[in-house]
Amino acid sequence: MIHRVGKNKLKQLASKFRVVAVVGPRQSGKTTICKTTFPRKPYVSLENPDIAEFATVDPKGFLKQFKNGAILDEVQKLPHLFSYIQQIVDENNKAGFFILSGSNNFLMQESISQTLAGRVAYLHLLPCSLKELKKAKLLSDYQSHIFSGAYPEPLYRNIDTVDWYPNYINTYVERDVRQLKNITDLALFMKFLRLCAGRTGQILNMQSLGNDCGIDAKTVQAWLYILQSSYIIYLLRPFYNNYNKRIIKAPKLYFYDTGVACSLLGLQNVEQLAFHPSIGALFENMMIIDLLKQRLNNGLQDNLYYWRDKTGNELDVLLDTAIAVTAVEIKAGATMNSDYQKGLLYFKDLADDNKKLKTIICYTGSVIQNRSNGIEVRPWEKII
Repeated sequence: MIHRVGKNKLKQLASKFRVVAVVGPRQSGKTTICKTTFPRKPYVSLENPDIAEFATVDPKGFLKQFKNGAILDEVQKLPHLFSYIQQIVDENNKAGFFILSGSNNFLMQESISQTLAGRVAYLHLLPCSLKELKKAKLLSDYQSHIFSGAYPEPLYRNIDTVDWYPNYINTYVERDVRQLKNITDLALFMKFLRLCAGRTGQILNMQSLGNDCGIDAKTVQAWLYILQSSYIIYLLRPFYNNYNKRIIKAPKLYFYDTGVACSLLGLQNVEQLAFHPSIGALFENMMIIDLLKQRLNNGLQDNLYYWRDKTGNELDVLLDTAIAVTAVEIKAGATMNSDYQKGLLYFKDLADDNKKLKTIICYTGSVIQNRSNGIEVRPWEKII
């Protein structure tokens, strides 16, 4: 068992809100965290055809059987249930009565927002963080972690990721993609997905992506929406502020899990990764998503951005809060290089004096350094 940091937050939310929704990609551990956190609640999967039929034909009778609430898994498949859930939780007014889980973010939120506003709290559960894997003694070198990804099942069951990820991707395309949008040419969608993997860490250019795949702009937007809503790709937003008006406004493309990206790139082992041209982008991907996991595991909102101006000055990631900004440069190098500091030093000259600025270089070395210019140098497994 891998101890999930989000478990404490899930308990806290369930002690205050009548409904808690745990959302995240398939196989990220949502069912396990719900069952272990609430062992006395009955667990019901709405992917079971018999149960789904009962809940569809007689929703009142279906929900009435759970006198003390329940864990309802893949609940976004039956959005009509939310109206009945609203009535039940309003009548009994008990905290943590229903625990909902689902693997589709936007569809689930859209359904919930119409009926359960003010009654529901969210916990976004992504694959395991570096902190969780380190505690479980499943964290090795950074290249192995990039290649293996962070999904719990292949890690604790010791399944070869070369076997696991292609099956995961195929299942995702066959089930989730068809549910979200009626795509007839799944082979073309897979080509689009692989093209996205080849653009990991790059500023999103939808026209170029559409031209390479042979699809129009509307289709690109629709397919990107599908990949975002099902937690396959993550779009890192550009940082908007008055630091420099000539900024790039398009997001950067990353994957929620580097194991998925490596599989789509056709990598068969860690040795191939070490010499792959995308190794730097994949390392950057891994660290940015881990920063996101640290936020989401504590029930906090996504506050990650990147910054780049039109002259080429850039920073990999900024964490923005009301009182402070943390700027992080991510470098797949084991030896500290003075060039790593250029972007941070340039940004420091532009930064808003009203906010405290923290500057960090994340690298693959093992030594922590505190430079005289205020820049901290940290190993990848000790980023924050």
